[in-house]
Amino acid sequence: MSKITLAEAVKLKSIIKKKIHELEAEMRRVAFTTVEKGKTPETGPRTLPVVEAELEKVRTDSRVLDRLMYRANIDHTIEFDGQQLAIVEAIELATQLRAKANFYKELASSEKEAIQFGYGENTTFYRVALFDPEAYRLKALQAEKDAHQVSNRINAKNYAIELEFDNTDYF
Repeated sequence: MSKITLAEAVKLKSIIKKKIHELEAEMRRVAFTTVEKGKTPETGPRTLPVVEAELEKVRTDSRVLDRLMYRANIDHTIEFDGQQLAIVEAIELATQLRAKANFYKELASSEKEAIQFGYGENTTFYRVALFDPEAYRLKALQAEKDAHQVSNRINAKNYAIELEFDNTDYF
């Protein structure tokens, strides 16, 4: 059996998913035909059972590839911020860091103090930030940097991990 890197497996997973959709569409096409009453339907070179068998093989490959990828993402780690994180945890951390950066950017774009209209006729109301927007701008930058670092380490690790998988039907 041949070997592929985890990075190649990620790409292969999307190729296999596309192949499944294509084979399902082909099954719909070859399952029916239109004929004149009393005429015998003609079948093409690829019959429904042939396409169905190919689809089942691709689906099996998809499940096997998933299992191998999930196992690799649990068994292998990256180092970040003095900790060893399983790849699956690191992927979630990168997602969370990006969300944190976006939220902090939203806070950073706030005005420290802004007049609020429509609250009172003779009284002026202000919306006052109870935090320093500049501090959150800096926190957003740091969260983005951290997300990039985690993602880069995951990518590097994905090219170092090899999986036993026969990809000759796809590459």
